[in-house]
Amino acid sequence: MPSDQTAKMTRRSALVAGAGLLAAPAMAQSPCLYGVPATDGAKGPVVWRDLDQAQLDAAYRQESYQPHTDEVNGRLSSLSFDLRFQRGYPERAVYGDGPDEGMDIYRADVTDAPVFVFVHGGIWLSLNAAMSGFAAEMFMDRGAHFVALDFAPVNRLGGDLALMAEQVRRGIAWVIKNAKDFGGDPDRVYLGGHSSGGHLAAVALTTDWSDHGLPADAVKGGLVMSGMYDLEPVRLSWRNAYIAFTDEMEDAMSPLRHLDRINAPVVVSYGTLETPEFIRQAKEFAAALESAGKPVELVVGSSFFHQDMWESLGNPYGPNGRAALKMIGL
Repeated sequence: MPSDQTAKMTRRSALVAGAGLLAAPAMAQSPCLYGVPATDGAKGPVVWRDLDQAQLDAAYRQESYQPHTDEVNGRLSSLSFDLRFQRGYPERAVYGDGPDEGMDIYRADVTDAPVFVFVHGGIWLSLNAAMSGFAAEMFMDRGAHFVALDFAPVNRLGGDLALMAEQVRRGIAWVIKNAKDFGGDPDRVYLGGHSSGGHLAAVALTTDWSDHGLPADAVKGGLVMSGMYDLEPVRLSWRNAYIAFTDEMEDAMSPLRHLDRINAPVVVSYGTLETPEFIRQAKEFAAALESAGKPVELVVGSSFFHQDMWESLGNPYGPNGRAALKMIGL
């Protein structure tokens, strides 16, 4: 059955989460027309690199750079419902005692199959596993299980991203330890996440899995889509209104600063119509991984907005769907 969180997701929460559908070429070529609030032309004091506060805030607010946010989120929600109607509801499992500590398991008709664990986005505040189901069918039809995690929104965790990241880690560990029970291969568990979920997935890739009773290479590969990998500029943006940033949290939750802990190949992806900061974050994370000698691939979605990149995870010919299948070996 759909979760309570699904029922509570309003039209406004989907809008705030950030998404994008293709726009007319003129709009796509001029994001500044809607990317930064109108001013008298004067630029304010620089806050981050060459961006003033208005520019930085817009660069971490997806709907500032792409139209039809509400419509694309509505489409993904409808596609996820349609999958349940056509293929049946996923198995629901829990990895902890918290009300949000659960997951949807979409089983392929194969035993000892690889498992793709997905971490949803939503500015660390909204969306859920149920809305992520649209991507499951591609994996199921190609012999892989698809697991979508739920976890508490950060505002119910006192604004602490570390607590959120720990929920994600425990969810992944549960999948690996229990994979055989739902026909999965615990030695072929892969991870993916989009937007704020891309950030959480990247944080999970820096995990010392021995703390969870697992080998260092428990996760065999990671696909981080349109995420954030250094939180310094995020802390300076409007998002600090609901995240209780500290120096310690900023450092611990910035995967770019902990490349030595990453033990799996990483695929980093972004769309060319995303905000300038999301594009920069992806490029710099991939470059840093390469400089550190880590196996990495950078995937670029030409003419893709932010939420288009998430939608492409369910398309075997889209940038993220193709990358996921390649990573898994399908």
